[in-house]
Amino acid sequence: MGILKVDAKCSDLCSLIYTDKEGKQIQSDGYVPEGIGIGEFYGDYIEMEIDMETGQIQNWKPLTDAQIIKSIKKVQ
Repeated sequence: MGILKVDAKCSDLCSLIYTDKEGKQIQSDGYVPEGIGIGEFYGDYIEMEIDMETGQIQNWKPLTDAQIIKSIKKVQ
């Protein structure tokens, strides 16, 4: 199996909902947050590669709740 490369431009329409371990949610609509591994730069672009054999995003690094929440709050 191969690698699926995803490059997308959201044009200020990136919608994210993150649910933490306690069920609390934080939502973002607008720019792609930086620092969560779905785009190299803050803005309109999502970039990732998916290993089709494992279903895993390549070079994905686990993040803490705090890291995700901080990144999402920056774009609100």
